[in-house]
Amino acid sequence: MKRLFTILLATFICGIVTAQPDSWAKKAAKSLFTVKTFDANGGLLGSGNGFFIGETGEAVGNFAPFNGAARAIVIDAAGKEYAVDYIVGASEVYDVAKFHVNIKRSLPLPTGSGASVESALWLMPYAQKSAKTIEGKVVKVEKVNNDNDYYSLTLSAPENAVGCPLLNAAGEVVGMLQGGGSAEKQYAVGIQMAVGMKATGLAINDPALRLTTIKKALPDDQQEALVSLFIGSSALDSISMNVLVDDFIAKFPTAVDGYVYRANRSCAGGDYAAAEKDMQTALNMGDKKEEAHYSYAKMMLDKIVYVPNVPFDAWTLDKSLAEIEAAIALSPAAHYSQLKAQILFVQQKYSDAAAVYKSLVEGGQATAENYFGIARCCEMQRDTTACIAMLDSAVATFSRPYLKEAAPYIMARAQMLMDAGKYRQAVNDLNDYEQLMVAFVNDNFYYIRSQAEKNGRLYKQALDDLGKAVQMSPNNTFYMAEKASLELRLGLYDNVIATAKECIAADQKPSDGYLFLGVAQCAKGEKAEGLKNLAKAKELGDNQAQTFIDKYSK
Repeated sequence: MKRLFTILLATFICGIVTAQPDSWAKKAAKSLFTVKTFDANGGLLGSGNGFFIGETGEAVGNFAPFNGAARAIVIDAAGKEYAVDYIVGASEVYDVAKFHVNIKRSLPLPTGSGASVESALWLMPYAQKSAKTIEGKVVKVEKVNNDNDYYSLTLSAPENAVGCPLLNAAGEVVGMLQGGGSAEKQYAVGIQMAVGMKATGLAINDPALRLTTIKKALPDDQQEALVSLFIGSSALDSISMNVLVDDFIAKFPTAVDGYVYRANRSCAGGDYAAAEKDMQTALNMGDKKEEAHYSYAKMMLDKIVYVPNVPFDAWTLDKSLAEIEAAIALSPAAHYSQLKAQILFVQQKYSDAAAVYKSLVEGGQATAENYFGIARCCEMQRDTTACIAMLDSAVATFSRPYLKEAAPYIMARAQMLMDAGKYRQAVNDLNDYEQLMVAFVNDNFYYIRSQAEKNGRLYKQALDDLGKAVQMSPNNTFYMAEKASLELRLGLYDNVIATAKECIAADQKPSDGYLFLGVAQCAKGEKAEGLKNLAKAKELGDNQAQTFIDKYSK
């Protein structure tokens, strides 16, 4: 009797398991849909399958139809169409996509943790008329792509079932059918791969997501979303970036950053009224008022300095100063005070600007930038000695061997030293600058250094640098004329003749080549040829030529 009871109980349990699809299949079928995608011209691109995993439009499906797509729709079991409004994540390798459907309420399939070998799974193909499942058995389980399950099954599946769900006896999705199967053997990727996909700040550069122009999901984390804005500003076209910024503002309405991004884009397009509106919204709604005041002040200053010819009376330096002072009143951050000093500098209030920079230095912000700010104020007040002293302090914030960050301050000091007549000191700075920026120095740099070397009586170095300038800009007759002039001054007549002929060969219109050639020839005793070339220089309009003609005609 006991043995009979055991057999009957086992039979009953088996009946429950094998009968499970009938209990959930009809309802589960309502969660499935077909996906249709379209190219940028509206032409049908591809189709696939998918199903809902959330109550507000969260869905998954195969990725293949999204490749190259500009738009997508889903058609549910009732034949209704809904737009795919954005993609959350994708894997081209495993043909998986997670996306969002623009639907008020969706019926999701519950998801399971996984299945083991010998487990029975049921494939549910998409169908509008009837819900039919196909039973299969797991024969192998592998781990792929961050410990996700990958199943091999004995299963006979229709060719158009890729992306459809595989459910366990409880009606939970554990996998999604892959392509590449045969009549008796199929493959599926664990559903947790798709469920685990999340929008990240780096998604814009994700190789799979870049294959489609359908909008990408904005991360739920605000800092991650800000990364999206930063990357998008250089990676997206203007229209896509505008959409991204609008989405950010809609998702994070109290974040100042979104309004600032949009306002800056309006400024770039010359629409300052729109920028003003956004910044006022940032001040009213933003949770970081000090950042709103700071960004507003900076935006006004940048417009006034860099786009002065486009009128917008609402933005003034006084208003910019008032905004940054409002920011400082809320939070005395160093970069707020630096902006205040910059505004005062543009207002030509050099003493006031210098005082702000000095307060920063005295308050522990002894940076090269702040010392340079004081130096610029001293320069505008014509205090060369104080200017050089502050530039010395700026450079002293770095130690040898210098990093590239020191280069701007070294160059600034070099230029000031030249203006002060301290040419050899200037050459030392220019030498350091060259070592730091060797890949970026150009012909103009070598010309500038040659002038410092010439005035510092470092003639050989000056000639070498003029030679480098000519080499980097071989058609620049100005450099050639400078080189010939210095060679003439040093009595290197053969060199002058060679340089002058090079100058004439580059361009016969300027008179310099003929002038220097004629003078050098006359100085060498070749007066006949020299006077001819001086006459040619005079013919080309050189005012000095007649003086030399008179001198050498005697």
